[in-house]
Amino acid sequence: MSEISNDWAKPIERENLSDRAYTTIRNALMRGQLKPGERLRLRPLSERFGISLTPMREALLRLVFERAMTFDERGTVVVPSLTLAQLQEIRSIRMDLEGKAAASAAAHVTPEELQTLRDIQAGIADCHARQSFADAVHLNTEFHLGLCRAGRLPITYDLVENLWVRCGPILSHLYDAGVPPNWVPHPHERILDALEAGDAEAAEAGIRFDIEMGGQGLLKHVSAGG
Repeated sequence: MSEISNDWAKPIERENLSDRAYTTIRNALMRGQLKPGERLRLRPLSERFGISLTPMREALLRLVFERAMTFDERGTVVVPSLTLAQLQEIRSIRMDLEGKAAASAAAHVTPEELQTLRDIQAGIADCHARQSFADAVHLNTEFHLGLCRAGRLPITYDLVENLWVRCGPILSHLYDAGVPPNWVPHPHERILDALEAGDAEAAEAGIRFDIEMGGQGLLKHVSAGG
């Protein structure tokens, strides 16, 4: 499997430049490609995207309004850090919302969606074997969001995606302690089996366990003042 490119900001060629810049930055936040404390300076970023300052500014201000980004003391847009209380709250909400979505997915997932999720999990297992944790983080995001989409709960999905935007920048620390020793089988495997069996209760329990236990490294990182 190829490595995930770090060059997430590429020239934009079509209309709706502000919307496309916004979506690209938002996706980079969700997938951990932008880190807490990273500054997004207007002029250099607009040059990387190949767009003028005005749509770039609009995209950044939209993210600040949504609290996905913030301003530093110099007025530069910066990726915020999470406090321990914020991370715990996000985890708690994610367990409820993603749990509900997983339960719904047990009744609505298509064979094609289930196979896609299995392929993503196979990629995660391969990343673990190669200790390619940056790629594993990216695929983990794809698994969770794909599972949520399969639940056919669009409002719930939007809320979950917003939470991933908030916590995504610290996901690079998901594997600070390596692969958790109790990941045999990986919780995603349990979820996939539950989906195939149409077992809503097991699917919900599986994703709640994954969020609670799989995020211990993030809790330790934030608790240590990271």
